[in-house]
Amino acid sequence: MRKFFTAVVFIPLGLIFIVFAVANRHWVTVSFDPFNSATPTVAVTLPLFVVIIASAILGVIAGGSVTWFRQRRWRHAARQHEADARQTRAELADLRAAAAGASRGDGQRLPAPAQIGFYGPAGRDKQGATL
Repeated sequence: MRKFFTAVVFIPLGLIFIVFAVANRHWVTVSFDPFNSATPTVAVTLPLFVVIIASAILGVIAGGSVTWFRQRRWRHAARQHEADARQTRAELADLRAAAAGASRGDGQRLPAPAQIGFYGPAGRDKQGATL
């Protein structure tokens, strides 16, 4: 399936890039001097397709970086929840081991519950009715 996906997506995408590069071979001067456009101090002359593809790559990197930094709190929360889950699993394993040891007859038993009402010692519910 992966080879099929590669063939269907990446081969046409590569062909599109090649056609784009051949159609945009013209040389352009990219200036980094905003004050002197006639004779810029810092300028680079490149083929147009290189400028466009490099701009697209930089845009993807910038967008990915911003997204990654904005999701920082969600990654932190996920790590915290994972640590809590690991701790809870360890506690559960300890409790299960203790329960298994108690069921084998270690002599430790839980005390019997007191014979008082469900809602307190008077045997009345929340509205005061006698049970």
